[in-house]
Amino acid sequence: MSVMTNDRPVAAVAGSRPQAGNSPSHALLRLEALTKVFTTEEVETHALAGVHLTIERGEFISITGPSGCGKSTLLSILGLLDSPTSGQYWLDGRAVHELAALERAQIRNRQIGFIFQSFNLIGDLTVGENVELPLLYRGVATEERRRRVLQALERVGMTHRQNHLPSQLSGGQQQRVAVARALTGEPLILLADEPTGNLDSANGEAVMELLRELHRGGTTICMVTHDPRFARYAGRSVHLFDGRIVDEQEVRR
Repeated sequence: MSVMTNDRPVAAVAGSRPQAGNSPSHALLRLEALTKVFTTEEVETHALAGVHLTIERGEFISITGPSGCGKSTLLSILGLLDSPTSGQYWLDGRAVHELAALERAQIRNRQIGFIFQSFNLIGDLTVGENVELPLLYRGVATEERRRRVLQALERVGMTHRQNHLPSQLSGGQQQRVAVARALTGEPLILLADEPTGNLDSANGEAVMELLRELHRGGTTICMVTHDPRFARYAGRSVHLFDGRIVDEQEVRR
C-alpha cells in the first residue's frame, strides 16, 4: 500500500515522480503538494498547506482532525466541488487539476459518489425516485435506471421502503437511502462527509457497519469524521492539523 505524508513517502510509490498530465502510478487517487488559500480583502486563510495523499483502489480511509483543520475543504477538492490553489490531483490516472470546469463536472457526476451529513434527500420524491435522480441527470435509459435503483436499495436493505417519502423514514434509514443514491451511479469512490453526524449512536453504528460491508465488497471509501470510534472502521486513518497531514497509520482491530 502506498502511503504519503506531507514531507516524503512512507512507502515508495511505483515509478518515478510524474510530469503534469501523466498518471503518476496505478493508484486510484493521488494528490501532490495540494494547497488551498481563501482570500478576502483583509486576510488570507491557508486551509490546505501542501497535502500529499494516495488512495489505492479498494481502500477505506478516514480523515480526522480538529474543527477548522481543512477536512471538509480537502473532501470538497477530492469530490471536484472546489479547485485547489496549487498542486496536482490525479483520479483514475487523469490529471483532473488540468481539466476545464465542464469536464470536471462530468467526472464528478459519473465517477464520484457523495454521502452528506444532512442526507440531502428531496422531500417530495419517494425513496426510489431519490435514488434514481442521478441517473436521470445522466440520461440513463429507463430499464437500466430501474435495475440500478433496485440493486442499490438491495445493498443497503431498503427495497421495502422504495415507495415511501423521506419524512416517513428514521434518520438512519434516510442515510441508508443517501448511501444507495451514491452507489447507483457505480462510482469509482465514495466520499462521505460526517455520515453519522446527524444520527444517534445506534444509527451511527448501523451506518458504519453498512460502509464496512460495502468496503468488504470492493468499494473505495474516503470518509471525514470527527468521531474516533467511527474512524476505526477504516483501514487507514489520516490526521489533519492546520491544513497539513501530520499523521497516517493503519488501523488495528
